[in-house]
Amino acid sequence: MRKVTLVRGARQLLTLRGSSGPRRGAELGNLGLIQDGAVLVVDGLIHQVGPTRRIENLALVRQADEIDASGCVVMPGFVDSHTQLVGGPARMLDFELGLAGASAEQIAEAGGGALAQARAIEDLSPHTLEALARKAIEEAVRHGTTSLETRSGLGITAAGETKILRVQAALKKQLISPVSTFLSARFSPEFENPDSYLDWICSHWLPLVSRRKLADFVEIRCETGSFALPQACRFLTCARQLGFALKIETGLQPVPGAIRLAVELAAASVSHAIGATEQDARLLAESPTIATLLPGAVFFAGTEQYAPARMLIDYGAAVALASGYNPETRSSLNMQMMLAFACKSMHMTPAEVVTAATLNAACALGQASQVGSLEAGKSADLLIFNVSDYREISYHLGSNVMNRVIKNGVLIAERSEVKWPAL
Repeated sequence: MRKVTLVRGARQLLTLRGSSGPRRGAELGNLGLIQDGAVLVVDGLIHQVGPTRRIENLALVRQADEIDASGCVVMPGFVDSHTQLVGGPARMLDFELGLAGASAEQIAEAGGGALAQARAIEDLSPHTLEALARKAIEEAVRHGTTSLETRSGLGITAAGETKILRVQAALKKQLISPVSTFLSARFSPEFENPDSYLDWICSHWLPLVSRRKLADFVEIRCETGSFALPQACRFLTCARQLGFALKIETGLQPVPGAIRLAVELAAASVSHAIGATEQDARLLAESPTIATLLPGAVFFAGTEQYAPARMLIDYGAAVALASGYNPETRSSLNMQMMLAFACKSMHMTPAEVVTAATLNAACALGQASQVGSLEAGKSADLLIFNVSDYREISYHLGSNVMNRVIKNGVLIAERSEVKWPAL
């Protein structure tokens, strides 16, 4: 027997229906808004979307379980297209020393830093790492994320990265199945220099990851202290020959030319885009590469050097929003807060940030045919917010205004009400 659910009476229903590709320019603000809207779900897929009065007259509604969304905003689930979920426990020593002004070298001397985190990953069991990652996913869900990506890169050594990729593969068995990315963030201390590391990774590691199907995407960090453009080009060209989809992370201190390289290699996305120039914006506007902006990363770094979102949008570049979460330096999976940051610090509009965090983010992961908008045939991933106007979602900085989260037609999170005692 079919499972039928009707979500009815939404004060504002944001469908984002339309073209399947990423939205650009003025279209980024087109939410496909329906006043007093309803969504009919059959067996986990969206069957019909439209005004409540029309949807309620469909024959299938007679066998539907109803969810009353009266006075609320209903929209697609958030797609968080840039996270590192598998990284072990939070780095409290690094956090405290960083607040005191310690440099990366001083933190490492005190027993913290990237190498300490990599050692912790090697020491923890896969079961423990998976349990910690699942807790992170639950936190993301509570704030409205229904699809996400997770990348490696924190393991550094071959043993650590192998463990992370295997845990990421195990996470795919859950209801929320993360897209897996292999990230080469820095060359391993097991090798003398970046070139010897790249020799090994191109001849041995990437073919192994491909054979074992441990990653959907391959990414490299083009940032001061990581990899130079020729090294990144070599790595990504090898990955492309093996059939991987590509990404580039430019970091908080990007190497000039990284965005051009992403466009030339037809990368699915280039993240951060800090310091992007008008020429970069023109290149992105003429390409399918999506600029994934991470305002949370800038906030936690305390640099105030946000990506020039307004300029990118005005030139026609496709932009997405993501949390940039990792347990070391960026501790929030609250996509509602990322929307607020994007409005307040990157001058995006409340409508633009909704599209950037749903449909465009789904495009960045190659999943726009399944998620990112509320259209017939797509997965029934819906959010119901305790607000009457979608602009409130990015207005309440740090608050969780979520009412219910629905994934594949299944209610997976519900915010409980405060129970005041009788006076």
